[in-house]
Amino acid sequence: MAISYNSSLQKATFFLTGFQGLEDLHGWISIPFCSIYLTVILGNLTILHIIRTDATLHEPMYYFLAMLALTDLGLCLSTLPTVLGIFWFDAREIGIPACFTQLFFIHTLSLVESSVLLSMSVDRYVAICNPLRYSSVLTPTRIIKMGLSSVLRSALLILPLPFLLKRFQYCRSHVLAHAYCLHLEIMKLACSSIIVNHVYGLFVVACTVGVDSLLIFLSYALILRTVLSIASHQERLRALNTCISHICAVLLFYIPMIGLSLVHRFGEHLPRIVHLLMSCVYLLVPPLMNPIVYSIKTKQIRQRIVKKFEFVKSLKCFQKD
Repeated sequence: MAISYNSSLQKATFFLTGFQGLEDLHGWISIPFCSIYLTVILGNLTILHIIRTDATLHEPMYYFLAMLALTDLGLCLSTLPTVLGIFWFDAREIGIPACFTQLFFIHTLSLVESSVLLSMSVDRYVAICNPLRYSSVLTPTRIIKMGLSSVLRSALLILPLPFLLKRFQYCRSHVLAHAYCLHLEIMKLACSSIIVNHVYGLFVVACTVGVDSLLIFLSYALILRTVLSIASHQERLRALNTCISHICAVLLFYIPMIGLSLVHRFGEHLPRIVHLLMSCVYLLVPPLMNPIVYSIKTKQIRQRIVKKFEFVKSLKCFQKD
């Protein structure tokens, strides 16, 4: 099936996919998705609010956590309109400009998250391996520069993708396997050679996710070497315990990303629902779980959340009295 152009690329459309064969149940399926989106938004906004309002949390570790929460919030909001549009209104059609815009934000924010996770590993490395220089190395100015460089690097590397896709004519099936637009899938619908997109896509992944994951691994190797040199068993455990939340965040991000990449490249024979579920796991599980993990495993965050709830509860009791 060929895309209809009406003599203009701007009028061409793709069709997004919900759960095929279960269209009659989309209203019910939307309930868990709405719950996930609501939890992601409330969870990350809670983390941001606590860090912003509590002066004792104005430290490098929590600044990086705020960056992670902002990135997760952005990823959530990038996919929310099309996902809920399909479930609630069966709005499957999306124009190419809107699709490419969504693609840009999804991929940019994914790379930003990888950069933020690297920054957080640097924070843990300095805190454990050079604790006396912690405040002098990770100054507010340097943290802002790290955050801006993460956004700038990601945006500049992803910016060519929409233009590389725009030069194609799409004469194959224009039905996407997901409820949002992803580069790997769209380029497969092109009529002409996609070798440039393939090579550039691999280059971007190698320069960002590849380098970031390697540096994260290296930082933890150095952290482990430092921790093993500590004489006290209790001090070792305490040092490692400060890294657990970050390690969980790294695994929550990289494992679904690798799984989705493998499904895209080698799983063309798999049912569409597998592609859909893997993309949902990749884009929704990290933003959903990161606030939960940090709330449970980070004592300072957990205590502030408990205090907020206690304060709200006391206000309600006071109003009743």
